[in-house]
Amino acid sequence: MRTLPIAVTALAATLTLTLTACGGDDGGGDNKPSGSRTDASSSACAADKFGQEVVASEAPAAGDTGTVSVTLTNGSGTDCTLQGFPTVGLDAGGTALSVAPEKSAEPEKLTVKKDETVGFTITYVRGPAGDAEKAAAVTTAKFTLPGAEGDLSFAWKYGEVALRGAGGAEPDASVTPLQRTGD
Repeated sequence: MRTLPIAVTALAATLTLTLTACGGDDGGGDNKPSGSRTDASSSACAADKFGQEVVASEAPAAGDTGTVSVTLTNGSGTDCTLQGFPTVGLDAGGTALSVAPEKSAEPEKLTVKKDETVGFTITYVRGPAGDAEKAAAVTTAKFTLPGAEGDLSFAWKYGEVALRGAGGAEPDASVTPLQRTGD
């Protein structure tokens, strides 16, 4: 009879240690991942704190597809948060054309630390040169970041952008959501 209480006591001690290691009553099992603290302390990004680099794979001829990739580096010195699509507008001699978000893409919430990079890509179809009904002679691309004040821009040197839609009021172009770039 004496061995039964010792075995039960040993089993109870083992269960107690196991429950303590798993968090027990201290609330350890309900803690959020450590990354959530960074997300909570970061704020919306300021557009004027980002450096930018633009690299293009230009569409060589009318009807061809080209891409323009924009990489943004957080130079603010603090973490900030971005989620969604940049709002991109193409300026064609005083006419502003809005670039539609890529339909199949799902944006993710990004916490951008100091000196980290994020980016987006504009995909476009090149239009016929000199045909104002079928193409826009774009000179500048402007964009704003979701939740950020101010806008950024760069010179468009990648040829005319084809027009589509009723009356050719819409550029044949789309933009991806913001995403991490680099390593």
